[in-house]
Amino acid sequence: MPDDRFEVNGARVLADLNALRAIGAYKTGVHKPTFSEPHVRSLEWLAAKLPDAGLTATIDGIGNVLGTSTRAGPKLLAGSHLESQNYAGWLDGPLGVVYALEAARVINPDPKAHGAVEVASWCDEEGHFGHFLGSRSYVGLVTEADVDAARDRTSGRTMRDALRDIGLAGRPRASAEPGRHVGYLEAHIEQGDTLESRGLAIGVVTSIVGIWQYRLNFVGEQNHAGTTRMAARKDAGLALAKFCVAIDERFPGVCGPRTVWTTGRIILDPGAPSIIPGGAEMLFQIRDDDPAVIARLEDLLRTMVDEVNAQGPCSATLENLRTGAPAMMDEGFQAAIEAASAALAGSRSLRMPSGAGHDAQMLATIMPAGMLFVPSIGGISHHWTENTDDADIVTGAKVFVDACRRILAG
Repeated sequence: MPDDRFEVNGARVLADLNALRAIGAYKTGVHKPTFSEPHVRSLEWLAAKLPDAGLTATIDGIGNVLGTSTRAGPKLLAGSHLESQNYAGWLDGPLGVVYALEAARVINPDPKAHGAVEVASWCDEEGHFGHFLGSRSYVGLVTEADVDAARDRTSGRTMRDALRDIGLAGRPRASAEPGRHVGYLEAHIEQGDTLESRGLAIGVVTSIVGIWQYRLNFVGEQNHAGTTRMAARKDAGLALAKFCVAIDERFPGVCGPRTVWTTGRIILDPGAPSIIPGGAEMLFQIRDDDPAVIARLEDLLRTMVDEVNAQGPCSATLENLRTGAPAMMDEGFQAAIEAASAALAGSRSLRMPSGAGHDAQMLATIMPAGMLFVPSIGGISHHWTENTDDADIVTGAKVFVDACRRILAG
């Protein structure tokens, strides 16, 4: 019988993913928000698995799980995250963690392998308390004041309380050791339909978009919906609606080929059917991998706000809530993924940008980084119907592990 210790075990990869899927199961997906009981059980599951890959497991003071090796030679860091969006998919995050675990199990015991794979599960990539908190903490971008201020976006629970409740209060946060790693590699489902629609198996990520988020507030005059003449109204809700339409009319003239924008939330004040809104708020997001494009769009956005204030009858303000610089993936890592795809997936690969944010963009600020995508059925993600064909999952695992070998070999 062949010795599968030094080969990717597809059945084992699928079994691990399904074991994680069973923790916090919701319909065909999962519900495991950050620091919930299912999330903590998932972290403990991973920590228990890491010794079998020759790694020492620790859970740090912000909820990152790290598996470290004492083996001599270069070390490649690999991983993703284990929490989910609310009532969402089973592969967003765990796929990359299990691929990293499998790479460590295959490569680390191999006497012919050059170096070792270390494993990370970054906490709160999904942003229940704050986007990329775990990976940002690891690269030195989270202060103790940031942890003090963090609140669960759903319940309002403080992060300090959550850390205390799961036994992590007072535990030190891990930070990157300069020069320890040759880089970071992450696998993820595509979360789009490009690969599936083209019959491809592997996405070689070239860049990860930056995310810019804004709050726009419109101020009018609250009044009676039945007795206020239309010509006399200062309807903040109507001003907001017209602004949304104007964005869709004017942004295409200055955006880039891959720019996307979204109005994700609208709140009317007071929000009653018989009252003209005196206030209105919208949360607006722009994504692109070219800062010059974002600069043009932000200038246009400010011009449009100025026009609202000049023309009336309502006033508007613009607040920048989040500025996320795009990250370029390392060319050598892209080449390694492409070569692995040629060897194991019939070169059914495509170089492509990521329209979603990932922990890899945080790691890319301090070391070379790369990402590999596998197809998403129907392009669906952030929903409990998210899925990927088993055969594509196994192919992706084989390509990922081979890419790790190539990167470690230099």
